[in-house]
Amino acid sequence: MSKKIRDVDFLSASARVRALENELLTEEQLEQLITAKSDEEESKLLQSFGYGELEPRHPEALDADLTAKRAEELVDLADFLPEPGVLDVFRIKYDYHNVKALLKAEAMDVSPDEMLTDLGRASVEEMCVAHRERDGSHLPGHIDDAAREGYDILSATRDPQLSDMAVDRWYFRDLLETAEASDSAFLTGWVRLQIDAANLRALVRTLRMGKNEDFLRGVLFEGGVVSTDEVLRISANGGNGLAEFYAPTRLAAAAEAGAETLRGGAPTEFEKRCDDALSVYLADARLIPFGGEPVLAYLAALETEYTNLRIILMGRAAGVPADVIRARLRAGSV
Repeated sequence: MSKKIRDVDFLSASARVRALENELLTEEQLEQLITAKSDEEESKLLQSFGYGELEPRHPEALDADLTAKRAEELVDLADFLPEPGVLDVFRIKYDYHNVKALLKAEAMDVSPDEMLTDLGRASVEEMCVAHRERDGSHLPGHIDDAAREGYDILSATRDPQLSDMAVDRWYFRDLLETAEASDSAFLTGWVRLQIDAANLRALVRTLRMGKNEDFLRGVLFEGGVVSTDEVLRISANGGNGLAEFYAPTRLAAAAEAGAETLRGGAPTEFEKRCDDALSVYLADARLIPFGGEPVLAYLAALETEYTNLRIILMGRAAGVPADVIRARLRAGSV
């Protein structure tokens, strides 16, 4: 959204989103899937919910089907938006996913085809050509910067984790710059919360692994509301005061779960609450009559729906108890 774009310019997009929101799965429908008595009943329910082609027992096929649905939704909404800024904040992550996929495929000497997704701002074809020619200067955002640094690190260290962290750093920079260019405080706040959640995850994981502050400093991202210096200070204290520090923030519940994880608890609830914080942030956006916010809220709710479907379907296929599946579901249903 450039500064010339007004909320009323989103009237058509907002109307389309209101119609699409009626198709989002409800908590009751998710519960029906969890408690389906057989694979046949599950399949019939999926068909009635518009997801008949999903293959729960084949993760790769399931992911491919959900990716195809994402693509359809993005194309649909693009026709109604006055400019692409809101969609770009969802497309950007696929650009950087493709950067990492291309780098790993080259390092492993395998084809990247099955790892790539055509949901980013740059097409898969453009990404592949840029990677092959080592020139992505024509690609949007910081894709070229990320690819170059990731490649240099991977070539020097053969450590894909270090390469991924470098790419992610460019990803969050690109994401924040795109949000700020939209002139939407709401969108920018959502991106900053993503950075804060990523840094909180890094803090808890680093402490659980017994790594030092130098390691943590290398995996933190700039741009959040909580400064990296403050995160490092908590690390220096061994995680003491973690919950208290985050208590006034939107990550209060996540930090409480993180503190419990550091005391030996399972990390599942912590990861879930980090995701839930983002969904809660977007909840009020659905009440706004028109503008970029309802579009953003719908796209995020759709992402949560896909995540929950994957949790349910793969959980059932693996024989995970219903109560455990319920506990793993992300907030954000209608």
